[in-house]
Amino acid sequence: MNGVTIDRPAAKDAAEILELMKVIGGESDNLTFDGRGFSLTEAEEAALLEKKRISCREAFFVARTDGRIVGMAHYTAMEKERMAHRGTVGICIRKSAWGQGIGTALMERVLDFAKNTAGSQVVSLEVRCDNRGAIRLYEKLGFEKIGTFKGFFKVRGELIDFDIMEKFL
Repeated sequence: MNGVTIDRPAAKDAAEILELMKVIGGESDNLTFDGRGFSLTEAEEAALLEKKRISCREAFFVARTDGRIVGMAHYTAMEKERMAHRGTVGICIRKSAWGQGIGTALMERVLDFAKNTAGSQVVSLEVRCDNRGAIRLYEKLGFEKIGTFKGFFKVRGELIDFDIMEKFL
């Protein structure tokens, strides 16, 4: 994983992130978005990045190689008092950067934030049942499958099941 840095992006990174979301969304049916990316303006994305940059309950991280963003991960802690000990994580990586340890580095950074900044005790995620690479990553980091969400996605008319996984910190 030489030459990879993980950091919290600044507002100036908004355009690059929005463009990369379109690329990543077009490369995989494993994500909540497709090749259209997100319907945010650059200004809206910049505002969200700044909000997350200073938050101790949610965070957004990017992985860079050669100065370019190739992957992203986010963590959001629950707000309601009885669920404030929990949070959710999501990750996406450009296909050309798969298998280079970037997912592990991003997830480790997110989990560190969840535990040591947000004070969370449980982290959960959903992953497409047939996404073996991602499932191996999550299991390597200590996540365990706790159930299946039937028909979680609908892609081109097909219902797709997702595993629900969690990790105690």
